This record gives sequence, structure tokens and C-alpha cells, in this order.
Amino acid sequence: MNENLSRLQHGKHHDPFSWLGWHPLPDGQWALRTFMPAAEAVEVAGHGAMARLEGTDCFEAKLPSPTEPAAHPPLRWQDKQSGNWHDAICPYTFAPQVGEMDLYLLQQGRHHHAWKILGSHPTEVDGVKGVLFAVWAPAVQRVSVIGDFNTWDGRRHPMRSLGASGVWELFIPGLEPGTAYKYEILNRHEQIVKKTDPYAQQMFLRPETTACVPTNLPHSWGDDEWIAARERFDWQHQPISIYELHPGSWRKHSDGSFFSWAELAETLIPYITNLNYTHIELLPVAEHPLDESWGYQVSGYYAPTARYGAADDFRAFVDACHQANIGVLLDWVPAHFPKDDFALARFTGEPLYEHADPRRGEHQDWGTLIFDFGRNEVKNFLLSNALYWIEEFHIDGLRVDAVASMLYLDYSRKAGEWLPNQYGGRENIEAIAFLREMNTVVHGYFPGVLTIAEESTAWPAVSKPVEIGGLGFSMKWNMGWMNDNLAYIEQNPVHRKYHHNQLTFSQMYAYSENFVLPLSHDEVVHLKHSMLDKMPGDYWQAFANLRLFYAWHYAHPGKKLLFMGSEFGQWSEWNVKKELDWALTSFPAHDSIRHLLRDLNHLYREQPALHHYDFDGRGFQWIDCHDSDQSILSLIRHGENPQDKIIILLNFTPVPRYRYRIGVPAADHYREMLNTDSEYYGGSNCGNAGEIPVQTRPWMGFDHSVEVTLPPLAALFLQAC
Repeated sequence: MNENLSRLQHGKHHDPFSWLGWHPLPDGQWALRTFMPAAEAVEVAGHGAMARLEGTDCFEAKLPSPTEPAAHPPLRWQDKQSGNWHDAICPYTFAPQVGEMDLYLLQQGRHHHAWKILGSHPTEVDGVKGVLFAVWAPAVQRVSVIGDFNTWDGRRHPMRSLGASGVWELFIPGLEPGTAYKYEILNRHEQIVKKTDPYAQQMFLRPETTACVPTNLPHSWGDDEWIAARERFDWQHQPISIYELHPGSWRKHSDGSFFSWAELAETLIPYITNLNYTHIELLPVAEHPLDESWGYQVSGYYAPTARYGAADDFRAFVDACHQANIGVLLDWVPAHFPKDDFALARFTGEPLYEHADPRRGEHQDWGTLIFDFGRNEVKNFLLSNALYWIEEFHIDGLRVDAVASMLYLDYSRKAGEWLPNQYGGRENIEAIAFLREMNTVVHGYFPGVLTIAEESTAWPAVSKPVEIGGLGFSMKWNMGWMNDNLAYIEQNPVHRKYHHNQLTFSQMYAYSENFVLPLSHDEVVHLKHSMLDKMPGDYWQAFANLRLFYAWHYAHPGKKLLFMGSEFGQWSEWNVKKELDWALTSFPAHDSIRHLLRDLNHLYREQPALHHYDFDGRGFQWIDCHDSDQSILSLIRHGENPQDKIIILLNFTPVPRYRYRIGVPAADHYREMLNTDSEYYGGSNCGNAGEIPVQTRPWMGFDHSVEVTLPPLAALFLQAC
């Protein structure tokens, strides 16, 4: 048997185009060959039957030339099983579709729109409609497209190798959006693996693990004004208050099924608007196999999860948010990926996207794999993915998960479990270079889009420009503030005076980075208790403490983030399997927390003193940070204009303080802007009615002072009038 025929028949031909399709014959005619294992007979429409070659499933017809009858002549074939006849066009009559420049940029790691080349794309070639498939799989013998359309037979549609690039491609005529497919790979060790497309833009609902050919109909966006304004967004001096949520457990149907993106838009957007948040932040929405992973075990980096609808449904959701003046941030996970054998792990049967050495390629704690950031094609996969979510879905920012695990080679490892870099250090040089390039590329393409690092160490200049040695992030989560202040507020008030420095220490570093103050999902799970359940004291004191803590959150410099359910004081920890305890909002004590956050957000957005200098020490001034015996803080927040001043007092004990004197800037009177002990918020209504007269009595370095009543476990926001 001809060697080409034998290799095709057994699914081991690395270059099917060298035999299939059009090929000249010595007598001046042309051979048209196709391979159809499911066919009993094949014919060229209008030109008669094709001959079966040597008892194989390869068929051949001798014709005058590739232009007679056509470059891509219609074929008819008879199914062995049913005897029915079907129409087809041979995929092997088409020229290569991926250009040399695309391949060069992919190899260099600089193809910023790789998703437009790799993956599956409905298209038209030479007037023939079909789907173009392309995948990176170097050093293997064969890659085939498999699906229902070829009974998942890897011999039917082997792909064209594009040489040293490691890219394989195939245009399959007649396929349409919605087609299920995977790649079957025969590696150099004669092993066959079946994999989901790394660049798949749509996947089927779990537990199915196949990709789905997407539609190529563009969404008609209605957020032009938002996008134009975003390019001019002075985020450093504007209020950013973020509501973090998991879309699958914010709301559920009574039968436990998920809300769709359309249903979320209908209910979530007015809710966020009412609470005056500027942004929402979604836990990862890229496809993932396990609901309980919260989305951090990503298997389809380019596919919005099918749990809540199609990719266009997600576009419509973001569009609706923008038209309601709500920004959308997305949790993005470049630090690791799961070991599921249908996805990226050992993609060719060998390590490809991950480091081969587990000392660099595996997170033992998480049971996940680490990307090989030094490999250009892997870096390209992630860089392109960051841009994909912003360009294709108009995302306004990426919160980058687990940055610390990327920066350090010895992250969560014991001696002997990690490999040093080429200089003998613990820094992951390739990952650092990747993060800098990612930030540079994102901010270069999309001014005004935010990148936010979840980074929990003292790594310097995380949110400083790359040009001066920083990592280039817009902002960084302030994990130190979060840990210290939660530890403080959980103390019994009688002991708080011994821990006063946990409130004040953050001013030692508050302006070293552009900080977000996160009260995130990580703080209300795994026996850490919900925000309300963290609070000490009886029922009334627990709510008062929570109100006080939220006021301190907004008083402290830094952008704000709060996880869903915390805004109405959910008692139980977040449970990804069920929706929030919405019934609690019918109780005044819980609903009053929501009222307070609505007003804090309003105050934060409307008062430049509370946001203009979030990253600058000029915006903060202690009046008295030393009153540890009474557990009281007093401070001033300043805006850019001298008249923009707000005085804030916080009493962290359940004891009201009468005639408490503080120094203040000169003014005729002060008034309460907000009192967390107001009965409107469920408090005891202790406070200062009317105007608070200013006295010409020097105090605490000020020429003037006031006497105020400090409510128990409460905060006051005062403004000159």
C-alpha cells in the first residue's frame, strides 16, 4: 500500500495536504483526492464517481485542472451506515489561511490579537462558507479537528502543519456556529490526547467539556459615551467604590438554577445604582468546570462561562451596566490553571503551557499548574487574553489574582521544593517581565482601563510605572490594612486600647502604593465569619460595630471594595451553592446597614475631600491618633480646594463621650453630615443636633476647637457651615 495512504488510513500523516486535495499527474491531468472513512462511495458532482484507492478510505478523481470544474468542486458521498447521500467540499483544496506575519508575531510573543487567529472562526474562503480552526501544538505528529460532524474520528479532518511555528490549521467547509468540537492530538510518543481548544470563545455547559464554534455576528454596542469618557478617566482623583460579587450566587431561582446575564442586568443594575457604587467586580467568569471553585480554576480562558448564557449575553450585560454608569471589573487568573485532562494541562500529552519541572510548574497547595511565563507562545496566550476581555467585552479593568504567587519562586514552598532563578534569587524573573508587559500593553491600548493587583507581600512599586522600575499596575489591594483593621474590630472593645496601633499603622505606608481597601470574598469564607458575625458584643453592638467599621472604611484613604451580602449584614458565611440571605433585608437592623452604605457611597462620591487624594498624603491629617485609652480617632480629609475639608471622629467603645474636645480648622460652625448612630441606621440617635459652635480655644495644635458628643460605637462626619 502507498505509504501516504497507509499513514492517512491509520491517522498518522503529519502533512495530509501533501497527498489530499489537488495534485498534478505526469500525464498533465490533476488528481483530486479526499479522505472519507464514513463513505461507501464518493463522486464529484457532475463528473462521476471517485475511485477508492487500494481498499482504503481515500478517494481519487482525475480531472483536467483545479479550475475545471472548480477550485473546490462539490462532492456527494454515500453514508456507509444509512445509505443516504450528502453534499460536501474537500477541506484539502484550500490554501493556508494563517499568514506569515501572524505566525512570526505568535512565535515572538507579540501577537496582541491572537484570539482572532487561533481558535475557531466562522468565515468564508474563496466564496465558500465554513469554519477556520487553528491551534498551537508543537512537536507532535498530528492534530485533527473532531466533533459530531465527523463522528469524533480523528482520521477524518487532520490539520495542516505550519512548520516551525507549531501552529496547525484547517478550514472545514460547511460547518456553522454552534458546532461542537475538540482537538485530537497524536504526540511524538504515539499517545492520543483529546483537548478543548485553548482559544475557544464559547463552550458548552458543564459537565460537557467541548468547545463550541462561536457566532461571528458582532454585538451592537450602545456604550460609546462611556468608552469615550473612560479614556479621559482621572481614576487617581475620582471616587471608585466597588461591589464585588459572584454572579452565580448573588441571586438564584427557586429551583437553585442560575440567573442569566439578562436577569442579572434587570435586578443587579438598579440595586447597584441605588447603593451608589461606581463599579462592580465579578469573580472570574471565564469557563471553569467546578462551581465550587468560585471561577478561579479556569479551563476556558477565552470563553465566558455558559452557566449564565452565551458570550453575547455577557456583552449585553456589560453594555447595560455602562449605560447605567456602572463600571465592570473582572477577576482575571494568570497565576495558575487546573490539572483537568481535557484542558490546558499537558496539552500535547506533555507539559506545554506549564513548566515541566514541578518545582516551578505546580502549586502544591492549590493542586494547580503554573504557566511557563518564559515561553513566548504562553506569554502571548495570556497577554492576548487580557486584551480580549477588554476589547471584546468592554471590561473596564482586570483584578489580577494571586500576584504574589507569580512573583516568588519559593511561594508557599519549603527548602528544596523550588528552583532559584539564574542569579540564585527567589524572584520569578519571567513572571515579573510578563506582568510589566501586560500592564504596559493594556494601558497602551486602553487608556483609563484599570489593572489591580491582589498582592499580599511588601514587593515594592507594584502600582508604580514600569518606566521607574514598578510593575505597572494601576492599583494594589491593601491587604495590610484589611488584616490589621479586621483584627482590631474583632477585639472586645474593652481590649481595643491595647491594639490602637492596628488602626493607625497604615498611615506609615498608605501612600507607598495606589491602594484599594478590600473587604472581599476571601474574608467571609472558610470559618472567618461574615462581616457582621466578626463583630463582638451583643446584637445591638454587633450592628453598631459594623456601621462604625464601614464608616472607617470610607474615612481611610484608598478606593473601596465590599463583597456582596456584607452590605446588609449577612450572618452566615458566603456559600457559593446558594443565593444570599435576601430575607434578612426585611429586618430593619439589616436593611439599615444597606441605607448606611448607600449614604457613605453618596458622600464619598460627592465630597472631593473623601476621594481626591486617596493616594496622596495631602488628603489626610490626624487631629488626634493617640487617644488609645478611649479608643477614639479624629482626623481631617482634605480635597484639592482649601475649603474641601471633612472632619471625622470614630469612637470604638460602647461608651458615649460627652463634651469631647478636638482641634479644628477655623470656621463659624460645624454640622453633622453623617452619624452612624442615627436611628435611621438603627442606632441610638445620640449625637449633635443643629450647629456645633467653634470656640477660639487652641487645642491639639489648632487655633480653634469644638466640643462634641461622640455616640457609642459610632462615627461622625462633620463639615464647616
